Amino acid sequence: MLTIDTWISGWARHRPHHEALREGDDVVSYADLERRIGAAAADLARRGVGAGDRVGFCGLNRIEQIVLLFACARIGAILVPLNNRLSVAEHRYQIDHAELALLFVTDGFAGAVTEAAGGRPVVDLDDDLDDDLDGDRLLDGPVPEAVPDAAGRDVLMVYTSGTTGRPKGAVHTQRSLLFTVLNGVAHQDLHAGDRVLTFLPIFHVGGLNIQTLPGLYVGASVELIRRFDPGAVLGALRERRHTQTLAVPATMTALLDHPDLGTVDWSCLRGLNSGSSVVPPALIERFHALGVPVGQVYGSTETGPTAVVLRFEDAFDRVGSCGKAALHSELRLVDGELWVRGPHLFDRYWRDPAATAEVFVDGWYRTGDLGHVDEDGFVVVDDRLRDVVISGGENVYPAEVELVLAGHPAIAEVAVIGRPDDRWGEAVVAFVVLRAGSTLSLAELRAWCEGRLARYKQPQALQVVDSLPRTALGKVTKHVLRAGAVVPVGTAGFYAGSREPSE
Repeated sequence: MLTIDTWISGWARHRPHHEALREGDDVVSYADLERRIGAAAADLARRGVGAGDRVGFCGLNRIEQIVLLFACARIGAILVPLNNRLSVAEHRYQIDHAELALLFVTDGFAGAVTEAAGGRPVVDLDDDLDDDLDGDRLLDGPVPEAVPDAAGRDVLMVYTSGTTGRPKGAVHTQRSLLFTVLNGVAHQDLHAGDRVLTFLPIFHVGGLNIQTLPGLYVGASVELIRRFDPGAVLGALRERRHTQTLAVPATMTALLDHPDLGTVDWSCLRGLNSGSSVVPPALIERFHALGVPVGQVYGSTETGPTAVVLRFEDAFDRVGSCGKAALHSELRLVDGELWVRGPHLFDRYWRDPAATAEVFVDGWYRTGDLGHVDEDGFVVVDDRLRDVVISGGENVYPAEVELVLAGHPAIAEVAVIGRPDDRWGEAVVAFVVLRAGSTLSLAELRAWCEGRLARYKQPQALQVVDSLPRTALGKVTKHVLRAGAVVPVGTAGFYAGSREPSE
C-alpha cells in the first residue's frame, strides 16, 4: 500500500485546478495542496522529525492540520491533534504521554500550549516568520521520499474523550485510516463532484474521518469552518450549496433554532449525517420535515469511527437506528454488547498494552455499548454498558429515559445518571437544561412520566442546570456530572457549568 498522501498527489495529477480545501479566504487546489504537503514534509525533516516521531497540532479547523497529517504520512511520523478546549494541565498530560517531538499551534493557542509543553519545541503558525505550512516557500533540501512499508506504519494518534477516566491515545495506522475512509466513501456514495462542509472539530476522528478525509480521497471539495457558528454554517450552505455535512445533537439544535434557517434551500444536501451520541428522534424529524434525510454513523475513536452506518435512503424509515455494519466492518452481539471487527480498527492504545488487551477479544473490539438488532438487521444502540443504572434490582438504561424526558415541553437538554442510594442501590438522577421561560419541579416531571415510563425508571432526583458539560463532539461528560454534584433525592438543585452549543 502506498502512503496516504498519494490520495492528494493522484488528484493533483488528474485534477490539479479543482478546489480541494477552503477555509475562509484560503482556497486551495489539489495541486496547491500537494505543494504544501511537500513543503511541510521538508520542514519536518529539517526540524529533525523522522519516522515514528510524534508531532502535535493545536488549533481550530485549519488547512494546516490536513497538510500536517499528509506530511507526517509521507515521512512516517505520527500526527497527534490536541483538543484546543483542554486546560493546560490536560494538555501537559497528553504532550508528555505522547512524548511529542514538536508542536504546531495557531489561532492564539501558543501561550497555553507552550506552558504545557515543558520546553518541547513549539512552532506558532500565527507568526508569519514561522509559517512554513502554506507552501509559499520550500525550505532548503529535497522533499523527502515516501517511507517504505507504509501500510503498517502509525500515522494518527487521537486521545479519547476521557468520559470514563484519563484519556488514552488511540493509534491508527495508515491502513486503518484508509479503511475507515473507504467505509465513509461507501456509506455516503461520495464522489468528486461533492461539496463537503466540515464544522465539527477535526481534532477528533468524527470531524476528520467521517467526511473530511473521505471527501479528499474521492477528489471532492471540502470547506472547513474554523469554529462552529450556526449563522456561518447556514451562510455557507446558502452560498455554496454543499451536498454533504455532519452534525451532532447540540449543533443540530443550534442550526434548527437559528433565525436564518429559512434562508437555506435544503435541497442542496443529499443528506445530513449525525452521530457521537443517541440522537433524539424529535430532532431527526425536524430535519426530515425540511426534506433532509438524517443518516447515522456509529463508532468511536477506536473504530475510526465509521463502523455502523445508516444510509440516507434508509433514514426516513429507520429513525432510532444507527444502521448496519459499514462496508469493511463486521458486527456481533455478545451478551448485548456490540463488538466490532475490521481493518479500520485502531492498532493499540499508546504505551498501554493492558488497556489494549482489555478491549480486544480475538481481534474483536468490545465497544462497551449495549444494543440490539431488529428483525431487518438494523442496529439500535440502547446505552453504554457502564451507564446502566441498577435500581431496586431493575436495570435502567439512561438513554431510554433521556429520550422520553427530551419530549417534555419544558426540557431543552437532558442527561441521566445513577447515584448511589441506600434504599435502591442506585437512584435515577436527571440533569436538565430548561427552555427559556420554563420551570419544572421533580413532582411535575414524575407526573408527566406517568404512562411514559415505568415508575422505577422515573427520576428520583432532578437537577436544573445552565448547561450540560460536553466533549468537543457533543458527548455529555457524565463523569463530570457524577463527580461535580451531590443531589439529595427528591429535591431540585443547581449545577454550574457552561459550554458553547458546538461543544
